[in-house]
Amino acid sequence: MESPPPKRNAGHGGEDGISAVPDHLLLDILKRLDLREAVRAGALSMRWRHLPTHLSRVHLDAGHFRGATTLGVMDAFIGAAQALLARLPPAEGVCEIPALKVLVLSFYMSPPHLSSIGHLVEDIVSLGNTECLEFCISLPFTDPLGSDIEIRQELMAFSLAYFAFSWLTRLTLQNLAFGHSDITDLISACGRLRHLNLRFCRLLDPLSTLKIDVPCSELQELYFIRFLCTQIELVSVPKLRQVECQCCLFENPPVRFGYVPELRGVILSSYAKAWQKPFALSECLSRSARNLSILTLSFEYQMIWIQPEPPKQLIAILRNLTSVLLLRIFSECDLSWTLFILEATPALYDMIVSLSRHSCTKKPKDSAEKTNVVWEPSKDLKHLNLKVLRIFGCEDEGKVTNYIRLVMERVVGLLKIKLYGESPCRYCDADNLERSKAEKASRHRIKEQLTHGSSSSVKIIIC
Repeated sequence: MESPPPKRNAGHGGEDGISAVPDHLLLDILKRLDLREAVRAGALSMRWRHLPTHLSRVHLDAGHFRGATTLGVMDAFIGAAQALLARLPPAEGVCEIPALKVLVLSFYMSPPHLSSIGHLVEDIVSLGNTECLEFCISLPFTDPLGSDIEIRQELMAFSLAYFAFSWLTRLTLQNLAFGHSDITDLISACGRLRHLNLRFCRLLDPLSTLKIDVPCSELQELYFIRFLCTQIELVSVPKLRQVECQCCLFENPPVRFGYVPELRGVILSSYAKAWQKPFALSECLSRSARNLSILTLSFEYQMIWIQPEPPKQLIAILRNLTSVLLLRIFSECDLSWTLFILEATPALYDMIVSLSRHSCTKKPKDSAEKTNVVWEPSKDLKHLNLKVLRIFGCEDEGKVTNYIRLVMERVVGLLKIKLYGESPCRYCDADNLERSKAEKASRHRIKEQLTHGSSSSVKIIIC
């Protein structure tokens, strides 16, 4: 139970309005404010000025500060952090200041300010009460303070110089470049790290492979958002549970999983380059991932980069898979190939297939040609556990109807089929009213075709 903040008398010589509000209400208001504005509001009230030091959760973002240059922004950020994070011993007769349990600092890679951040955070974590410490470190798009190599050296030195890094539980790095072993070294330096997010980063040599080998780490979640290299190889990450890779890499498969026995979920999202050919999932996923339960593949409306393969090569890897999402399939593509997943996933319960006819989905210049995937499902396939099939994008009524019939013939225990319109697109008017009405009419016609004269007990739902 956190101690309440000290109550202070109303301002002498004239009340300011804030002074009349009880402390617990002021703290409740403060939790909902931008912290930059909250600190500035201290000019209005002596009581308000002291309240930020009573927060148990603090998120301070350099992006909320103004300055003509990166140095100016970071000067303002450091000033606010020093005022906000001061945890001085309470005066005699004053209630103890609550512990700062969650601290999130989002800042730019500004070498002149790194030591100040390191010392500030060390003062906090040395108290031993911090449960969650997160750094979000990015390279500013304007006036970056140094070359890629210099910034990389400063970041690695920063991670080794302050024991605050050993307390990090989450780390986000954006627009930064790394050497071959830097990511492994960073994870090793962050002994408590659970979540690592690499956004728009790259290797200094982008034509090489990123290898992560951290057999003693606590890392559970790993995200690669547009990470530039030829391939990602997860050699040994024994506590890893979730991986997301949104990228356009140069080799197949884009990711290779090594020793990842705790892996639960994998998201792969990409479009294939013109020189790439489809690859087999067995070349990518690991037999050590015996707990894999959710698999998401997003094809970005371009070529299907998965090569269907016989179940004997996949069943050892996917036998515990319960949910599969096959997303952003281009509208002209035949769907029968998706049934190779059914053959290798005896525990599969929920399957999502998403098609699109969005007019804004144009082929990237270096994208591979869209071609149909040829796969003939086994005639004796009888799946016992799939209960729910969800389909997004039903404009091609004949294709969707034939596909659903193909599934119904092979899935013994199917209970529900849910038909959805296309997912809204933020780049075009694909969700306008007329289109929405036409899509709904298509779904109703599909339902009529599937239920007319049928004795099936499968429930078809228009969503």
